[in-house]
Amino acid sequence: MVSQLQDYEYSYVTAAPANAHGFLLQPLLAMLPKLKKGQTLRVLDLGCGNGSLSNQVAQKGYQVTGVEESPSGVAIAQKHFSDCQFYEGSIYSPPEEILNNDFDVVISAEVIEHLFYPKELPRLAKRCLKPGGRLILTTPYNGYLKNVALSVLGAMDRHVNPLWDGGHIKFFSVKTLSQLLENEEYEDIHFKFTGRAPFLWKAMLCSSTPK
Repeated sequence: MVSQLQDYEYSYVTAAPANAHGFLLQPLLAMLPKLKKGQTLRVLDLGCGNGSLSNQVAQKGYQVTGVEESPSGVAIAQKHFSDCQFYEGSIYSPPEEILNNDFDVVISAEVIEHLFYPKELPRLAKRCLKPGGRLILTTPYNGYLKNVALSVLGAMDRHVNPLWDGGHIKFFSVKTLSQLLENEEYEDIHFKFTGRAPFLWKAMLCSSTPK
């Protein structure tokens, strides 16, 4: 069974943006530090997939490095987005090239909900960020009203579908994501929300900084 599991890969076949980028990109860009004239800010994209989000951030003037576990994702990113630098690696086994406390911002979009050990993501970010740098996470929003609405509409099975290989295994609320970050000694925690009506949001974005 172990050898069979090692054969699984979340495969990418195109360089097209993910559907979630349509509602995540603008609020994510708004949370990045503003570039001053002649300034270069380094951004690390953890779990960058096929590199499409990394590229869109780079087009705004940031110097972007992406890390992705999927070999097909890294291959597509390297082929299509030459303005960025990409490495193969994971949250649990990162490439040595990023562990230098040299990044102004670490972003990780729609990744943490896929991790068995989500605390490893903010721990890794600490090893990559400059003093005073910021971690920006995005993840699907979960809250009481949204979950009630999903249940009433009969959509809960689709929302937490256990038949989705590689799907979501953690479901964060504002409270639980804040608690995770506080436990890992992050502060100055701020949230934005995007998609749908208030409290039925599709996703939340969270910005914080290590103490």
